[in-house]
Amino acid sequence: MKRVLTVTLVLALFASLLAGCGTENRDGQGRKTTLNLFTWEGMFPQEVLDEFTAETGVTINYSNFDFNETMLTKLQAAKGGDYDLVIADDYIIETVIAEGLAQKLDRSKIKNFGNINPIYQGQFYDPHDEYTVPYGAGVQTIVFDPKAVKIDITGYADLWDESLRNNIGIIANYRVINGMALKVLGESYNTEDIDVINAAGKKLLELAPNIRIIKDDNLQDDLLSGEIAVAVMYTSQVTMAKMANPDLKVVFPKEGIGFGIMAMFIPKNAPNPDAAHQFIDFILRPEVSARCFEWLGYYCTNKAADELIEPEYKEFLTLPPEFTSAGMEMIQSVGAEAEEAHARVWTEFKAACGQ
Repeated sequence: MKRVLTVTLVLALFASLLAGCGTENRDGQGRKTTLNLFTWEGMFPQEVLDEFTAETGVTINYSNFDFNETMLTKLQAAKGGDYDLVIADDYIIETVIAEGLAQKLDRSKIKNFGNINPIYQGQFYDPHDEYTVPYGAGVQTIVFDPKAVKIDITGYADLWDESLRNNIGIIANYRVINGMALKVLGESYNTEDIDVINAAGKKLLELAPNIRIIKDDNLQDDLLSGEIAVAVMYTSQVTMAKMANPDLKVVFPKEGIGFGIMAMFIPKNAPNPDAAHQFIDFILRPEVSARCFEWLGYYCTNKAADELIEPEYKEFLTLPPEFTSAGMEMIQSVGAEAEEAHARVWTEFKAACGQ
């Protein structure tokens, strides 16, 4: 009897150890595995991160950056190491890949790869989808309060109307705002013609009297409070504004729709690439993606998740018909001379706006 009890206790202990192995991921040297995640603040609901850890045993070390360029500088200094998974914007990822700082994905470890909406694949920064998985997309959108303006806004050109004097708020992304003027002139966001960029700069100076606010953070609050009547905002801000006030009108500019994609990639010398693959596959589960995009407020890039998004969010998180129109264009990197011209134009414009 005593022997049977001893065997039973040993078996119970062994089973407990086995169960622990299922929730505690360790590397080849017996150390607990950590996923070093590097992106902007607030990109995932905390419960999703906690669920990943509970399921895999992989601890998440979440660090964030303010600008894409900050991320690139740190990744360059680390020679593609230190971080296991990075989420950044399309144009900077093109540079990351070109500099050999990203590694190719192992598709065999991402069984949910097929859930990605193909509209967001095959883009300029990763034409063969070898390095990246999209995680959210946004468009350059105008939002206005129809009760507070005298005109019906249908495109960027309407923002120059005198009736909007000191009543517009814009994000602080200079390529988006400079590009707005380029589109009014019938040009590409990505022109390298310095004369054309300068002409857009002159056009922007004409807009300056109408600009009240230039800022990236929480611009939707200024629209909702009535501080401004019109705003050019990020998709997540548009989502929050419309959820709070359904009477606001959203405009996909008739001059053409600009859009951008955020994407996940694994740095070349990531300490724990297997953990990164695990996390990517986890996030690509439809039910997980749906929760992430409802939190994030950007367009859902997981086609299998679209039907799971709650009705109250669906209008804001799934593709509008205009998104696939011929007028769609992504903002891409330009040469040093064109970049310098954009910087000069932006500085002059902000000064004219008193910012």
